[in-house]
Amino acid sequence: MTALAPPPPTTPAARRQRILRLALPIIGGMVSQNVLNLVDAAMVGALGDEALAAVGLGGFLNFLLTAFILGLGAGVQAMASRRVGQGREEETAVPLNGGLVLALAAGVPLSVVLYHAAPLYFPWVADDAAVVETGVPYLQARLVAMAAMGMNYSFRGYWNAVDKSMLYMSTLIVMHATNIALNWVLIFGHLGAPELGATGAGVASAASTFLGTLFYVGLGLVHARRGGFLRGLPSGETLRGMIRLSLPAGLQQFFFAAGMTVFMAIVGRVGTAELAASKVIVDLMLVAILPGLGFGLAAASLVGQALGRGDPEDAERWAWDVVRLAAGVVALLALPALLAPELLLGVFLHDPATRALAALPLRLIAAFIATDTIGTVLMNALVGAGATRRVMLIATGMQWLLFLPAVWLVGPTLGFGMLAIWIAQIVYRQLQTLAFVAEFRRGRWKRLEL
Repeated sequence: MTALAPPPPTTPAARRQRILRLALPIIGGMVSQNVLNLVDAAMVGALGDEALAAVGLGGFLNFLLTAFILGLGAGVQAMASRRVGQGREEETAVPLNGGLVLALAAGVPLSVVLYHAAPLYFPWVADDAAVVETGVPYLQARLVAMAAMGMNYSFRGYWNAVDKSMLYMSTLIVMHATNIALNWVLIFGHLGAPELGATGAGVASAASTFLGTLFYVGLGLVHARRGGFLRGLPSGETLRGMIRLSLPAGLQQFFFAAGMTVFMAIVGRVGTAELAASKVIVDLMLVAILPGLGFGLAAASLVGQALGRGDPEDAERWAWDVVRLAAGVVALLALPALLAPELLLGVFLHDPATRALAALPLRLIAAFIATDTIGTVLMNALVGAGATRRVMLIATGMQWLLFLPAVWLVGPTLGFGMLAIWIAQIVYRQLQTLAFVAEFRRGRWKRLEL
């Protein structure tokens, strides 16, 4: 049964409790994602730098190619949270139905085309023949689950919007535990299974994604039927609204993923060791960034619900309340990387030279990641208000017009190396935070109608 959101609390302590009740399960799910990423890196890392680099590029390409569909989650969350705030309990799952329809309609044909074309486009991002040979089958395995990924993101947006983030967390834990177990079986050939190497990691990821979709559907039949889950096809108006909100979010995801793929390709031109080191740095960054994103998703729901109640000032207060909590939590999580980066890197990088390349960049990222989180929370608050187009323009512009040209300049062109590349990344993220702070303070998002 889908319940309406509780009345908004008034005291600071009650507001913090409200944020934590919504955010902690989301963060729990994000932490399980971190564990999966790190275990994945450790298992694949045992196969060598080429395999680790191939899985890194394959993962970025998979995110890039599924980005349009993943944007559906933002549309579902923005529309469903507004309906919660407006008291339209019987209609909260209607946007979810729309997201599922669009995920299937777009995901199935796209996955077929991209699967067969993978040997043609993977070499665009990798010069090393061994990396390409390993990366293509890994990516193909991941692409099989494209439609399921879009459906899972739609469910994520819905559960977070209706204050049932615990269901999101429990599903992710099941998925990730399954993924890790299948990794052990398929990468190394345990329990009589074929030894698939890096391809086994891709097959394990796809299988756990499909399992998550089945799990979500079962939960939806129990917890979302009253909200209209699977009680009919969504109307044309609902689908148009979903597309209007989700398309900019999908474009943002696409350009972000494309930018990260280009970034990794640029690093790969500097060297394979630099590429492997950067893959591990990104995975370790997620240990702190994804909990910040979890707070951001909570802010999106709280802002959307407050706007649905017709209280934009409370929506603004919620966003800043979440910012304060999130920055503190992420700062604490970043301390190990700040104080002992070599110790963390030693788990994933077995070559001392590669480990030395990554140590100082990781320490610098940890020093600035709390302020980066401020931008992440406010970006998601704007998305929850429905300002997906504005968010897309800011995020995409900063990445493609500032960050990537700077990386190309200091990396392959001037030869300043790995440290300069990651300093450019830090500067870009800090400037993006300032841009989202300025946009949020302008307040144009308060007048958006969904």
